Amino acid sequence: MAEQVLDNTRLVLAAEVVDGHVALAGGAIAAVGSGRSSAPGRVDLEGDYLLPGLVELHTDNLENHVQPRPGVDWPMLSAAMDHDARIAAAGITTVLDAISVGSIRDNGIRVERMKEMIKGVALANRQGMLRADHLLHLRCEVSTPDLIQQFGEFVDTPALRLVSVMDHTPGQRQFVNLAKHFEYYKGKFGMSDAEIADYHVQKKIQQERWSAPNRTALVQICRDRHLPLASHDDATEAHVSEAVGDGIVIAEFPTTVEAAALSHGHGLRVLMGGPNLVRGHSHSGNVSALELARRGHLDIISSDYVPSSLLTSVFRLAEGELGIDLPAAVAMASKTPAEAVDLADRGEITGGRRADLLQVRVVEGVPVVRAVWREGRRVA
Repeated sequence: MAEQVLDNTRLVLAAEVVDGHVALAGGAIAAVGSGRSSAPGRVDLEGDYLLPGLVELHTDNLENHVQPRPGVDWPMLSAAMDHDARIAAAGITTVLDAISVGSIRDNGIRVERMKEMIKGVALANRQGMLRADHLLHLRCEVSTPDLIQQFGEFVDTPALRLVSVMDHTPGQRQFVNLAKHFEYYKGKFGMSDAEIADYHVQKKIQQERWSAPNRTALVQICRDRHLPLASHDDATEAHVSEAVGDGIVIAEFPTTVEAAALSHGHGLRVLMGGPNLVRGHSHSGNVSALELARRGHLDIISSDYVPSSLLTSVFRLAEGELGIDLPAAVAMASKTPAEAVDLADRGEITGGRRADLLQVRVVEGVPVVRAVWREGRRVA
């Protein structure tokens, strides 16, 4: 018997949008029906869309709450709850918190509080303090000398679902354009031209010494544990060939059309950022997510550093000009990312899946989250 029926809604199913209702029981979707329901106590969604809860594979949002301003370190459990509240309000019911192992800088929040962030979110999860389902994505900076030692401390964490292989050494991948790198570091870290020039030299030395052996070791560890791997900022045919050889399953933020097309052709799921898609261009001067969507090379959307950009991107893709309908756009933020990290129990409105759901109304062209359910329980 259904515990709850969500009625009078536009259901975004795998291949179509239909007017109907959904019955929930035991935290799962018990039944999906067309037309109105006659069940007593049904919840009237007033004709709004009902989407599967969004699945986020890569968000840096937690860091913004751990250090809301430079030099301000916030208590971890409070930061985790603030982060989670923003995630849930954006319609995200499953989130892989992207925590950096190693860093492009020798200090800063990613180095100083990395372990605390991982343990803090895990504790908040265990205590039932969070609305969304929080899992872990470890972003591994391969030029870091002690990367493998750091990674080894958390590789067997039960929440770990994705590992990405990163190399942010200036002059390649994300920052082929060094002028953009200068602009970014001046703005974000307040570094002078001389400091940035010295930084470039030091990072190049580290890359030449550590990147190749660390990548080889990291890939092998993940293979042994059957952990999904993602590449990061691939730009060239050589980068993609390396990713394919390493058994990568997700190509995060490829920086060129060539790399995205090759990755997609090899069966890697291409992931791009919502902020790039909403703005129409990359802040680093790299390829536009919209351009990849036009060419059919986009598989997964990530909110990256703006949680609300995930849902906004879904509706932006479905506006019509790209030839992408709403079910296909929704899949890029739900079913496809879930499948990529072996979460087959969620991401689609169909019988037996988790009752992770999202009520949306479009107002003045903007999708507005009106309610969120996680395993049948309303959390926002």
